[in-house]
Amino acid sequence: MKHSLPIFSNYYDATAQRDKYPELQGEYSVDVCVIGGGIAGCSTALHLAEKGYRVALMESDCIGYGASGRSGGQLLPGFSCGQPILEKQLGADTARALWDISVEAIQLAVSLIKQHHIECDLKFGHIDVAIKHRHHEELLRHRDHLQQEYGYQDLRMMESSELRYFINSDRYIAGLFYPAAAHIHPLNYTMGLARAAAKTGAVIFERSKVVGIEHSSPGVSVRTKAGTVNAQYVVMCANVGNVALTKQSSRIMPVATYMIATGPLAVDQLVMNDHIAASDCNFILDYFRMSNDRLLFGGGVSYSGHANTFRMKSIENRMLKVFPQLRDHEVEYAWHGLLDISLNRAPDFGRINSNIYYLQGFSGHGLALATIAGKLVADSIAMQSEQFDLFNQINHRSFPGGSMRTPLLMLAMLWYRVRDAL
Repeated sequence: MKHSLPIFSNYYDATAQRDKYPELQGEYSVDVCVIGGGIAGCSTALHLAEKGYRVALMESDCIGYGASGRSGGQLLPGFSCGQPILEKQLGADTARALWDISVEAIQLAVSLIKQHHIECDLKFGHIDVAIKHRHHEELLRHRDHLQQEYGYQDLRMMESSELRYFINSDRYIAGLFYPAAAHIHPLNYTMGLARAAAKTGAVIFERSKVVGIEHSSPGVSVRTKAGTVNAQYVVMCANVGNVALTKQSSRIMPVATYMIATGPLAVDQLVMNDHIAASDCNFILDYFRMSNDRLLFGGGVSYSGHANTFRMKSIENRMLKVFPQLRDHEVEYAWHGLLDISLNRAPDFGRINSNIYYLQGFSGHGLALATIAGKLVADSIAMQSEQFDLFNQINHRSFPGGSMRTPLLMLAMLWYRVRDAL
Protein backbone atom coordinates (compact mmCIF):
# COMPACT_ATOMS: atom_id res chain seq x y z
CA MET A 1 0.00 0.00 0.00
CA LYS A 2 1.02 3.59 -0.54
CA HIS A 3 1.73 6.13 2.19
CA SER A 4 1.04 9.84 1.69
CA LEU A 5 1.96 10.98 5.23
CA PRO A 6 4.81 10.08 7.59
CA ILE A 7 4.33 7.10 9.85
CA PHE A 8 2.81 7.79 13.29
CA SER A 9 0.62 10.68 12.08
CA ASN A 10 -2.64 10.67 14.06
CA TYR A 11 -5.90 11.10 12.11
CA TYR A 12 -7.67 12.33 15.23
CA ASP A 13 -5.08 15.06 15.81
CA ALA A 14 -5.43 16.17 12.20
CA THR A 15 -9.21 16.55 12.55
CA ALA A 16 -9.40 17.87 16.11
CA GLN A 17 -11.15 20.95 17.44
CA ARG A 18 -8.48 21.80 19.97
CA ASP A 19 -8.57 24.34 22.79
CA LYS A 20 -5.51 25.45 24.72
CA TYR A 21 -5.21 25.75 28.48
CA PRO A 22 -2.47 27.39 30.58
CA GLU A 23 0.32 25.72 32.51
CA LEU A 24 0.04 25.73 36.29
CA GLN A 25 2.15 28.48 37.82
CA GLY A 26 2.32 29.14 41.54
CA GLU A 27 -0.08 27.95 44.23
CA TYR A 28 -3.76 27.17 43.79
CA SER A 29 -6.45 25.96 46.23
CA VAL A 30 -9.52 23.92 45.23
CA ASP A 31 -11.87 21.31 46.64
CA VAL A 32 -10.79 18.55 44.23
CA CYS A 33 -7.66 18.10 42.11
CA VAL A 34 -8.11 15.73 39.15
CA ILE A 35 -4.92 14.29 37.65
CA GLY A 36 -5.18 13.28 33.98
CA GLY A 37 -6.88 15.01 31.06
CA GLY A 38 -8.43 12.00 29.36
CA ILE A 39 -12.08 11.02 29.33
CA ALA A 40 -12.13 9.84 32.96
CA GLY A 41 -10.46 13.03 34.20
CA CYS A 42 -12.55 15.40 32.09
CA SER A 43 -15.78 13.62 33.04
CA THR A 44 -14.81 13.73 36.72
CA ALA A 45 -14.06 17.45 36.51
CA LEU A 46 -17.32 18.16 34.69
CA HIS A 47 -19.53 16.23 37.12
CA LEU A 48 -17.82 17.71 40.17
CA ALA A 49 -18.11 21.24 38.78
CA GLU A 50 -21.81 20.64 38.14
CA LYS A 51 -22.17 19.78 41.83
CA GLY A 52 -20.59 23.10 42.79
CA TYR A 53 -17.10 21.87 43.70
CA ARG A 54 -14.05 23.98 42.94
CA VAL A 55 -12.01 21.74 40.62
CA ALA A 56 -8.54 21.85 39.08
CA LEU A 57 -7.67 19.37 36.32
CA MET A 58 -3.97 18.66 35.74
CA GLU A 59 -2.75 17.26 32.40
CA SER A 60 0.93 16.53 31.77
CA ASP A 61 0.66 17.17 28.01
CA CYS A 62 -2.54 18.34 26.32
CA ILE A 63 -6.15 17.26 26.77
CA GLY A 64 -6.76 13.84 25.22
CA TYR A 65 -3.06 13.18 24.61
CA GLY A 66 -3.16 9.63 25.97
CA ALA A 67 -5.38 6.63 25.23
CA SER A 68 -8.57 8.72 25.22
CA GLY A 69 -7.51 10.55 22.07
CA ARG A 70 -6.07 7.56 20.18
CA SER A 71 -8.64 4.78 20.56
CA GLY A 72 -10.98 2.97 18.19
CA GLY A 73 -13.72 5.34 19.31
CA GLN A 74 -16.34 2.69 20.14
CA LEU A 75 -18.95 3.11 22.88
CA LEU A 76 -19.75 -0.46 23.93
CA PRO A 77 -21.56 -2.14 26.81
CA GLY A 78 -19.80 -4.59 29.09
CA PHE A 79 -16.18 -5.04 30.16
CA SER A 80 -13.02 -6.49 28.64
CA CYS A 81 -12.98 -9.30 31.19
CA GLY A 82 -16.47 -10.50 30.18
CA GLN A 83 -19.47 -11.06 32.43
CA PRO A 84 -18.61 -14.68 33.46
CA ILE A 85 -15.48 -13.43 35.28
CA LEU A 86 -17.56 -10.93 37.24
CA GLU A 87 -20.29 -13.49 37.94
CA LYS A 88 -17.77 -15.99 39.31
CA GLN A 89 -16.06 -13.47 41.55
CA LEU A 90 -18.94 -11.24 42.65
CA GLY A 91 -22.11 -13.24 42.12
CA ALA A 92 -24.92 -12.82 39.62
CA ASP A 93 -26.59 -9.83 41.26
CA THR A 94 -23.46 -7.65 41.43
CA ALA A 95 -22.40 -8.70 37.93
CA ARG A 96 -25.85 -7.70 36.67
CA ALA A 97 -25.58 -4.33 38.44
CA LEU A 98 -22.19 -3.71 36.82
CA TRP A 99 -23.57 -4.65 33.39
CA ASP A 100 -26.41 -2.17 33.89
CA ILE A 101 -23.86 0.53 34.71
CA SER A 102 -22.01 -0.23 31.46
CA VAL A 103 -25.27 0.18 29.51
CA GLU A 104 -25.99 3.39 31.38
CA ALA A 105 -22.47 4.56 30.47
CA ILE A 106 -23.35 4.68 26.76
CA GLN A 107 -26.55 6.56 27.52
CA LEU A 108 -24.61 9.05 29.64
CA ALA A 109 -22.01 9.65 26.92
CA VAL A 110 -24.73 10.23 24.31
CA SER A 111 -26.56 12.56 26.70
CA LEU A 112 -23.41 14.61 27.35
CA ILE A 113 -22.70 14.86 23.63
CA LYS A 114 -26.18 16.26 23.01
CA GLN A 115 -26.34 18.45 26.13
CA HIS A 116 -22.99 20.13 25.50
CA HIS A 117 -23.21 20.13 21.68
CA ILE A 118 -19.99 18.14 21.31
CA GLU A 119 -19.21 17.66 17.62
CA CYS A 120 -17.64 14.21 17.61
CA ASP A 121 -19.33 12.36 14.71
CA LEU A 122 -21.69 10.29 16.86
CA LYS A 123 -23.00 7.23 15.00
CA PHE A 124 -24.91 4.18 16.25
CA GLY A 125 -24.46 0.46 15.65
CA HIS A 126 -21.74 -2.09 16.37
CA ILE A 127 -21.23 -5.71 15.27
CA ASP A 128 -19.09 -8.40 16.90
CA VAL A 129 -18.10 -10.54 13.91
CA ALA A 130 -17.26 -14.25 13.80
CA ILE A 131 -14.35 -15.57 11.73
CA LYS A 132 -14.72 -19.23 12.73
CA HIS A 133 -17.55 -21.55 13.67
CA ARG A 134 -16.47 -21.55 17.32
CA HIS A 135 -16.78 -17.75 17.27
CA HIS A 136 -20.31 -18.11 15.88
CA GLU A 137 -21.21 -20.49 18.70
CA GLU A 138 -19.66 -18.15 21.28
CA LEU A 139 -21.74 -15.24 19.97
CA LEU A 140 -24.94 -17.29 20.14
CA ARG A 141 -24.20 -18.27 23.74
CA HIS A 142 -23.35 -14.68 24.60
CA ARG A 143 -26.60 -13.42 23.05
CA ASP A 144 -28.68 -15.99 24.93
CA HIS A 145 -26.90 -15.24 28.21
CA LEU A 146 -27.45 -11.48 27.94
CA GLN A 147 -31.09 -11.87 26.96
CA GLN A 148 -32.01 -14.54 29.50
CA GLU A 149 -29.90 -13.58 32.52
CA TYR A 150 -29.50 -9.82 32.04
CA GLY A 151 -32.69 -8.88 30.27
CA TYR A 152 -30.67 -7.16 27.56
CA GLN A 153 -32.80 -7.62 24.46
CA ASP A 154 -31.31 -4.90 22.27
CA LEU A 155 -29.17 -7.17 20.06
CA ARG A 156 -29.60 -9.75 17.32
CA MET A 157 -27.62 -12.22 15.26
CA MET A 158 -26.79 -11.58 11.62
CA GLU A 159 -25.85 -14.44 9.34
CA SER A 160 -23.38 -14.04 6.49
CA SER A 161 -25.86 -12.90 3.81
CA GLU A 162 -27.17 -9.99 5.89
CA LEU A 163 -23.77 -9.19 7.36
CA ARG A 164 -22.27 -8.79 3.89
CA TYR A 165 -24.46 -5.70 3.31
CA PHE A 166 -22.87 -3.93 6.28
CA ILE A 167 -19.29 -5.22 5.83
CA ASN A 168 -18.07 -5.89 2.31
CA SER A 169 -15.78 -8.77 3.21
CA ASP A 170 -15.73 -12.56 2.83
CA ARG A 171 -13.83 -12.99 6.11
CA TYR A 172 -16.83 -13.17 8.45
CA ILE A 173 -19.53 -15.82 8.75
CA ALA A 174 -21.87 -14.12 11.24
CA GLY A 175 -22.18 -11.18 13.59
CA LEU A 176 -23.92 -10.06 16.79
CA PHE A 177 -25.43 -6.61 16.27
CA TYR A 178 -25.74 -4.02 19.06
CA PRO A 179 -27.94 -1.19 17.73
CA ALA A 180 -27.56 0.93 20.89
CA ALA A 181 -23.75 0.82 20.83
CA ALA A 182 -22.07 3.75 19.12
CA HIS A 183 -18.82 5.20 17.86
CA ILE A 184 -17.36 8.70 17.93
CA HIS A 185 -14.29 10.81 17.25
CA PRO A 186 -12.71 10.13 20.66
CA LEU A 187 -10.35 13.11 20.75
CA ASN A 188 -13.07 15.63 19.88
CA TYR A 189 -15.28 13.97 22.49
CA THR A 190 -12.58 14.25 25.17
CA MET A 191 -11.93 17.90 24.34
CA GLY A 192 -15.67 18.52 24.31
CA LEU A 193 -15.91 17.18 27.86
CA ALA A 194 -13.00 19.42 28.90
CA ARG A 195 -14.67 22.42 27.27
CA ALA A 196 -17.92 21.67 29.10
CA ALA A 197 -16.04 21.29 32.40
CA ALA A 198 -14.28 24.63 31.91
CA LYS A 199 -17.57 26.37 31.10
CA THR A 200 -19.08 24.87 34.24
CA GLY A 201 -16.29 26.29 36.39
CA ALA A 202 -13.42 23.78 36.44
CA VAL A 203 -9.92 25.17 35.93
CA ILE A 204 -7.78 23.18 33.50
CA PHE A 205 -3.98 23.16 33.33
CA GLU A 206 -2.05 21.59 30.46
CA ARG A 207 1.69 20.83 30.30
CA SER A 208 1.54 20.46 34.09
CA LYS A 209 2.99 17.06 34.93
CA VAL A 210 2.44 16.03 38.53
CA VAL A 211 5.70 15.05 40.21
CA GLY A 212 4.47 14.44 43.74
CA ILE A 213 1.47 14.10 46.02
CA GLU A 214 1.87 14.99 49.69
CA HIS A 215 -0.58 14.81 52.55
CA SER A 216 -0.96 18.13 54.30
CA SER A 217 -3.42 19.17 56.97
CA PRO A 218 -6.29 19.07 56.27
CA GLY A 219 -5.97 17.81 52.66
CA VAL A 220 -3.48 16.96 49.93
CA SER A 221 -0.86 18.95 48.02
CA VAL A 222 -0.29 18.09 44.37
CA ARG A 223 3.04 19.38 43.03
CA THR A 224 4.36 20.13 39.56
CA LYS A 225 7.75 21.66 38.79
CA ALA A 226 6.12 25.08 38.49
CA GLY A 227 3.36 25.06 41.07
CA THR A 228 1.18 23.39 43.68
CA VAL A 229 -2.51 22.64 43.95
CA ASN A 230 -3.88 22.23 47.48
CA ALA A 231 -7.09 20.20 47.62
CA GLN A 232 -9.35 18.27 49.97
CA TYR A 233 -9.63 15.40 47.48
CA VAL A 234 -7.49 14.02 44.66
CA VAL A 235 -8.76 11.82 41.81
CA MET A 236 -6.06 9.90 39.94
CA CYS A 237 -7.04 9.39 36.28
CA ALA A 238 -3.57 9.37 34.72
CA ASN A 239 -3.43 5.59 34.15
CA VAL A 240 -0.20 4.75 32.31
CA GLY A 241 0.61 8.45 31.98
CA ASN A 242 1.88 8.71 35.55
CA VAL A 243 1.52 5.36 37.26
CA ALA A 244 4.42 5.92 39.66
CA LEU A 245 2.30 8.27 41.73
CA THR A 246 0.37 5.46 43.43
CA LYS A 247 1.09 2.05 44.92
CA GLN A 248 -1.66 0.68 42.66
CA SER A 249 0.71 1.04 39.68
CA SER A 250 1.76 -2.62 39.96
CA ARG A 251 -1.84 -3.64 39.13
CA ILE A 252 -1.77 -2.22 35.58
CA MET A 253 0.48 -2.67 32.57
CA PRO A 254 1.03 -0.35 29.59
CA VAL A 255 0.10 -1.89 26.24
CA ALA A 256 0.72 -0.29 22.84
CA THR A 257 -2.16 -0.45 20.35
CA TYR A 258 -2.15 0.56 16.68
CA MET A 259 -4.47 2.19 14.16
CA ILE A 260 -4.37 3.33 10.56
CA ALA A 261 -6.68 5.44 8.41
CA THR A 262 -7.02 5.25 4.65
CA GLY A 263 -7.27 8.21 2.36
CA PRO A 264 -10.77 9.23 1.21
CA LEU A 265 -12.67 6.40 -0.47
CA ALA A 266 -14.89 6.98 -3.47
CA VAL A 267 -18.53 5.92 -3.23
CA ASP A 268 -17.87 2.73 -5.18
CA GLN A 269 -14.91 1.91 -2.90
CA LEU A 270 -16.78 2.07 0.42
CA VAL A 271 -16.26 -1.11 2.40
CA MET A 272 -18.89 -0.56 5.13
CA ASN A 273 -22.48 0.71 5.07
CA ASP A 274 -24.85 2.53 7.44
CA HIS A 275 -22.06 3.82 9.70
CA ILE A 276 -21.60 0.46 11.41
CA ALA A 277 -18.54 -0.23 13.57
CA ALA A 278 -17.17 -3.74 14.01
CA SER A 279 -14.69 -5.87 15.91
CA ASP A 280 -13.85 -9.55 15.59
CA CYS A 281 -13.87 -12.32 18.19
CA ASN A 282 -10.15 -13.06 18.38
CA PHE A 283 -8.38 -12.46 21.70
CA ILE A 284 -6.05 -10.06 19.86
CA LEU A 285 -8.84 -8.49 17.87
CA ASP A 286 -9.27 -6.26 14.84
CA TYR A 287 -11.69 -3.33 15.04
CA PHE A 288 -12.75 -0.97 12.28
CA ARG A 289 -15.29 1.60 11.18
CA MET A 290 -15.85 4.37 8.68
CA SER A 291 -15.16 7.97 9.69
CA ASN A 292 -16.84 10.08 7.06
CA ASP A 293 -15.26 8.69 3.85
CA ARG A 294 -12.22 6.98 5.40
CA LEU A 295 -11.75 3.55 6.87
CA LEU A 296 -10.22 3.49 10.36
CA PHE A 297 -8.69 0.13 11.24
CA GLY A 298 -7.06 -0.97 14.48
CA GLY A 299 -5.59 -4.20 15.74
CA GLY A 300 -2.57 -5.90 17.18
CA VAL A 301 -0.86 -5.08 20.43
CA SER A 302 2.67 -4.74 21.75
CA TYR A 303 3.14 -5.76 25.35
CA SER A 304 6.63 -4.31 25.30
CA GLY A 305 4.93 -0.90 25.14
CA HIS A 306 6.97 0.11 22.08
CA ALA A 307 5.78 1.00 18.58
CA ASN A 308 7.71 0.57 15.35
CA THR A 309 7.27 0.57 11.59
CA PHE A 310 7.01 -3.23 11.51
CA ARG A 311 4.01 -3.10 13.83
CA MET A 312 2.29 -0.50 11.67
CA LYS A 313 2.92 -2.60 8.55
CA SER A 314 1.31 -5.57 10.30
CA ILE A 315 -1.88 -3.51 10.80
CA GLU A 316 -2.02 -2.87 7.05
CA ASN A 317 -1.69 -6.61 6.46
CA ARG A 318 -4.49 -7.32 8.94
CA MET A 319 -6.69 -4.78 7.17
CA LEU A 320 -6.03 -6.37 3.78
CA LYS A 321 -7.13 -9.77 5.12
CA VAL A 322 -10.51 -8.15 5.76
CA PHE A 323 -10.64 -5.82 2.76
CA PRO A 324 -8.28 -7.04 0.01
CA GLN A 325 -9.99 -4.62 -2.39
CA LEU A 326 -8.04 -1.81 -0.66
CA ARG A 327 -4.66 -3.22 -1.67
CA ASP A 328 -3.87 -0.33 -4.02
CA HIS A 329 -5.44 2.36 -1.87
CA GLU A 330 -3.27 4.70 0.17
CA VAL A 331 -2.91 4.81 3.94
CA GLU A 332 -2.70 8.44 5.03
CA TYR A 333 -2.43 8.08 8.80
CA ALA A 334 -0.84 5.58 11.15
CA TRP A 335 -0.51 5.99 14.90
CA HIS A 336 -0.20 4.14 18.17
CA GLY A 337 -1.01 4.78 21.80
CA LEU A 338 -0.63 3.27 25.25
CA LEU A 339 -3.56 1.97 27.26
CA ASP A 340 -3.56 0.32 30.66
CA ILE A 341 -4.70 -3.23 31.32
CA SER A 342 -5.36 -4.98 34.61
CA LEU A 343 -4.38 -8.61 35.14
CA ASN A 344 -8.00 -9.83 35.00
CA ARG A 345 -9.04 -7.17 32.40
CA ALA A 346 -11.64 -5.79 34.84
CA PRO A 347 -11.73 -2.07 35.70
CA ASP A 348 -9.87 -1.10 38.87
CA PHE A 349 -11.57 1.77 40.73
CA GLY A 350 -11.10 2.58 44.39
CA ARG A 351 -9.74 4.75 47.16
CA ILE A 352 -6.19 4.79 48.49
CA ASN A 353 -7.51 6.45 51.63
CA SER A 354 -10.47 8.62 52.50
CA ASN A 355 -9.56 11.45 50.12
CA ILE A 356 -7.51 9.99 47.22
CA TYR A 357 -9.46 8.11 44.53
CA TYR A 358 -8.14 6.32 41.46
CA LEU A 359 -9.65 5.14 38.16
CA GLN A 360 -7.55 2.70 36.12
CA GLY A 361 -7.55 -0.66 34.36
CA PHE A 362 -10.09 0.13 31.64
CA SER A 363 -8.26 -2.53 29.57
CA GLY A 364 -9.24 -1.26 26.13
CA HIS A 365 -12.93 -0.92 26.95
CA GLY A 366 -12.91 2.54 28.47
CA LEU A 367 -14.60 5.04 26.19
CA ALA A 368 -18.07 4.78 27.73
CA LEU A 369 -16.86 3.34 31.03
CA ALA A 370 -14.43 6.19 31.67
CA THR A 371 -17.28 8.63 31.12
CA ILE A 372 -19.49 7.10 33.80
CA ALA A 373 -16.50 6.47 36.07
CA GLY A 374 -16.09 10.24 36.29
CA LYS A 375 -19.72 10.60 37.34
CA LEU A 376 -19.44 7.76 39.87
CA VAL A 377 -16.38 9.20 41.58
CA ALA A 378 -18.04 12.63 41.68
CA ASP A 379 -21.09 11.02 43.31
CA SER A 380 -18.83 9.21 45.76
CA ILE A 381 -17.12 12.43 46.80
CA ALA A 382 -20.59 13.88 47.25
CA MET A 383 -21.44 10.87 49.51
CA GLN A 384 -23.54 8.95 46.97
CA SER A 385 -21.10 6.09 46.55
CA GLU A 386 -23.27 2.98 46.13
CA GLN A 387 -22.48 2.40 42.43
CA PHE A 388 -18.79 3.37 42.77
CA ASP A 389 -18.36 0.86 45.59
CA LEU A 390 -19.56 -1.97 43.33
CA PHE A 391 -16.31 -1.67 41.38
CA ASN A 392 -14.32 -1.64 44.60
CA GLN A 393 -15.52 -5.21 45.26
CA ILE A 394 -13.56 -6.57 42.28
CA ASN A 395 -10.39 -8.31 43.43
CA HIS A 396 -7.20 -7.19 41.71
CA ARG A 397 -3.68 -8.57 41.89
CA SER A 398 -0.35 -7.14 40.84
CA PHE A 399 1.23 -8.42 37.64
CA PRO A 400 3.74 -11.14 38.59
CA GLY A 401 7.41 -11.15 37.79
CA GLY A 402 8.74 -7.87 39.15
CA SER A 403 11.25 -6.60 36.60
CA MET A 404 10.42 -9.62 34.39
CA ARG A 405 6.68 -8.93 34.20
CA THR A 406 6.81 -7.43 30.69
CA PRO A 407 8.63 -10.38 29.01
CA LEU A 408 6.44 -12.85 30.93
CA LEU A 409 3.31 -11.11 29.65
CA MET A 410 4.68 -11.07 26.10
CA LEU A 411 5.26 -14.84 26.34
CA ALA A 412 1.70 -15.39 27.56
CA MET A 413 0.31 -13.32 24.69
CA LEU A 414 2.22 -15.46 22.18
CA TRP A 415 -0.04 -18.34 23.25
CA TYR A 416 -3.15 -16.29 22.48
CA ARG A 417 -1.77 -15.35 19.05
CA VAL A 418 -1.30 -19.04 18.27
CA ARG A 419 -4.83 -19.77 19.50
CA ASP A 420 -6.31 -17.03 17.30
CA ALA A 421 -4.57 -18.57 14.29
CA LEU A 422 -6.09 -22.02 14.85
